[in-house]
Amino acid sequence: MSIVLKLSRGVVLACALACASSHAQDVVKIGFASPLTGGQASYGKDNQNGAELAIRELNTQALRIGGKPVKFELMAEDDQAEPKLGPVIAQKLADAKVAGVVGHFNSGVTIPASRVYSDAGIPELSVSTNVKYTQQGFKTAFRLMADDGKQGKALGEYAVKVLKLKRLAVIDDSTAYGQGLADEFERSAKAAGAQIVKHEHTNDKAVDFAAILTTIKAAQPDAIFFGGYDQQAAPMARQMQTLGIKAKLMGGETMNSAKFIELAGPAAEGQIASTPGAALQSRPGGPAFAEKYRKQFGQDVGLYAPYFYDGVMLIAAAMKAADSTDPAKYLPALQKIRYPGVTADISFDRNGDLTHGLMTIWQVKNGKWEVVSK
Repeated sequence: MSIVLKLSRGVVLACALACASSHAQDVVKIGFASPLTGGQASYGKDNQNGAELAIRELNTQALRIGGKPVKFELMAEDDQAEPKLGPVIAQKLADAKVAGVVGHFNSGVTIPASRVYSDAGIPELSVSTNVKYTQQGFKTAFRLMADDGKQGKALGEYAVKVLKLKRLAVIDDSTAYGQGLADEFERSAKAAGAQIVKHEHTNDKAVDFAAILTTIKAAQPDAIFFGGYDQQAAPMARQMQTLGIKAKLMGGETMNSAKFIELAGPAAEGQIASTPGAALQSRPGGPAFAEKYRKQFGQDVGLYAPYFYDGVMLIAAAMKAADSTDPAKYLPALQKIRYPGVTADISFDRNGDLTHGLMTIWQVKNGKWEVVSK
């Protein structure tokens, strides 16, 4: 009798273990990296919010991949916008066995980090716009927005062909992003017939531009293009106003922020910046995303949150298509994916760039960014 009882208990225990195993979740780690402290923390937090929103939505879908239920977790790292930290954090994420990465944010950080992800076979989806990122031959590198070549060309042609500006000055912050975008703007403007009267360089920590702007004022430009971030573009706009410089200030997507308007105050009015993507409200899922974001985080979307959201969703979609969370197995599905994202209808070319990179140009009117060209 006791032997039968022991056998019965053994069978019950075996069944229980088997049942528990069948319901056990696979935890899938998605890496995230952006500046979460320092002068660019406002970008980084917005990026993280977008990625977190995607993670939360995926975990409500009761997904099964490879025959098992999966739970997604975001492993967030602060790269402080420091290029030397890029490879360090990339190795940390690789050692943690993340299945994919959304980030980094800055081109100067992304480019050195991308080699680590390539060596580890981990797909990386970044908003970095320097053209070099996807020209390294890494099959794991994907870009979620148009690159500096497309953005600089659009801005240069808009300045010359639409605004009819002839004399242009250029300032860059000496970063991979800022200098890359400024060079592409200069190349495009020259090709369109403009004269570049000055090209000055600063650094990404400077806030006093009086000397540079005084030199540029003497050259009498019609506009000044700045390749850099909003926390510098704002004091630059104010100092241009103080010095009596009537030229427009133009910039890329990192100038196109609510923070720029807040910090620049009245000096923001009339200034021009681009975004390497469609206006969120113009996309089919854009308004719904903006509302979800506002309810979840109690604030409006910045610029990059939708791209990081799409990045996480793209990784999950490729995993579902491949029925595997193994990077080596889902990478081919990611390379040939067709995905209706919040930011674009996403597909990639052989280099990992968007096959249909969109561009939008905005201007501050009555204290708000408004679309003026797309």
